[in-house]
Amino acid sequence: MTPAELSQAVLAAVSAAVEAGELTVAVPEHVTVERPKNRDHGDYATNVALQLAKPAGVPPRAVADLLAARLREITGVAAVDIAGPGFLNIKLDTATQGELARTIVNAGQAYGRNEALKGLRINLEFVSANPTGPIHIGGVRWAAVGDSLGRILRATGAEVSTEYYLNDAGVQITKFAASLQAAANGKPVPEGGYVGEYIVDIAKAITDGVPGVLDLSEDEQLQVFRTEGLKLMVAEIKRSMEEFGVHFDTYFSEKTLHESGAVEQAIDRLREQGHVFDQDGAIWLRTTDFGDDKDRVLIKADGETTYFAADAAYYLSKRDRGSEVSVYMLGADHHGYVNRLKAIAACAGDDMDRNIEVRIGQFVKMLRDGQEVRLSKRAGNIITIDDVVDWIGVDAARYTLARSSTDSTITLDINILTSQTNENRVFYVQYAHARMSSLHRKAADLGVTRSDEFKPELLTTEWEADLLGQLGEFPRVIASAGELREPHRVARYLEDLAGAYHRFWDNCQVLPKGDEEVTDLTHARLWLVEATRTVLANGLDLLGVSAPERM
Repeated sequence: MTPAELSQAVLAAVSAAVEAGELTVAVPEHVTVERPKNRDHGDYATNVALQLAKPAGVPPRAVADLLAARLREITGVAAVDIAGPGFLNIKLDTATQGELARTIVNAGQAYGRNEALKGLRINLEFVSANPTGPIHIGGVRWAAVGDSLGRILRATGAEVSTEYYLNDAGVQITKFAASLQAAANGKPVPEGGYVGEYIVDIAKAITDGVPGVLDLSEDEQLQVFRTEGLKLMVAEIKRSMEEFGVHFDTYFSEKTLHESGAVEQAIDRLREQGHVFDQDGAIWLRTTDFGDDKDRVLIKADGETTYFAADAAYYLSKRDRGSEVSVYMLGADHHGYVNRLKAIAACAGDDMDRNIEVRIGQFVKMLRDGQEVRLSKRAGNIITIDDVVDWIGVDAARYTLARSSTDSTITLDINILTSQTNENRVFYVQYAHARMSSLHRKAADLGVTRSDEFKPELLTTEWEADLLGQLGEFPRVIASAGELREPHRVARYLEDLAGAYHRFWDNCQVLPKGDEEVTDLTHARLWLVEATRTVLANGLDLLGVSAPERM
């Protein structure tokens, strides 16, 4: 029995009590059952009696008595005890607990997926670094977290569109083009320009690919370097993202907002909502009505469009394309964007607490031999995604960057993340999967396979019960990770599951030794091992990390 099935059983007991006239209360849509920290309190616990007591006008323990009597009649429930003011502690019989292993193996890749966010349309924007250089370490963190979140949201039933916003208009693109032009002509980098080997490489690629470009006028040269440089840089970004296991459904060009008239249309729409005003020759959006620290300029007095105007048009574009919730994942230096972006949604007539989410990620540091690594050979003054992959690999980078809350600064220690020790958490989890795969191969060598005569009631030890309990939590962990937008919950769960498996391995013999016979217990434990291997693989896949069969 899974926790979800037990929750439905408790809900059915509530409904039956209401239908019988034992309780006068509205039946809740769902009931929460959780694993108690102290296993002496049973396999699962629920506080449903406390929730129903006040609206029913009945003492909590009296409600608990009614529900406990009905739950004890359910097949598979071994005991129901009432604790404290009215908590229900439920113990399942061993066969019912063990049956979960069969459920997981039969479900395969589908186990853990649920419909917690079914039908919710989410536009998930992440990374979105300016296309003026390689993806830096901060963007690498959002690549790992954002892609994992997209996978998790889809696993909870949401309709997700992942998006990269290309800031391909404005002054930074001009500086990028001027830097390429200077490199191609052997001139110093212009003030505020870009440096690094990648600038030289792209400049050479342009001069090789566009013969005669250096014979053009300076203005004509600049236009070529702008167009071709942007094309090459975007291609480089796409390459690095794909090699990091990140695929975006859409690369959205800021330039198209200006060229299509979307910016002007957005201003008109916001004016119709009553939040645009004219002052000192400029056009403003009154964002202070919705918590921003100051009103924002959309069009300057000289007629120049602001970045903020493009931000407004971009948000409206997301809504027009069907997004119900727009999630922005921004770097640590973008705290000031939170209120202004939320104000755009409110000015557009949306619910700023529901239709838009702005999440800020903190900084990342890298250490090698105890010293912070700050520079990249190729980019000159930043650590790039290719550097990270070269140093520690895709799996270690993705897992480590996704396993910590984005609210906290994170440190990647190259020495630890390239070691095969338990201190390296991705190794710890992947090794558990590899160990199970090795066991599977050894069983095959011995001619031992999982038997259809699975006897789950034989899984009686505390280590088996602990492992089954952890396996049952997987769907709930995915649901909460999706609802809270916190992929690190999946990573931490996998570490707990790997720990439970290692303890099981140390205390429970699975395969026969020497002349020992294959028993029903052998088959039962092979089912449990395969169920655990399935969940670890499913969880690692949600983080975009491989589940190796050998290490």
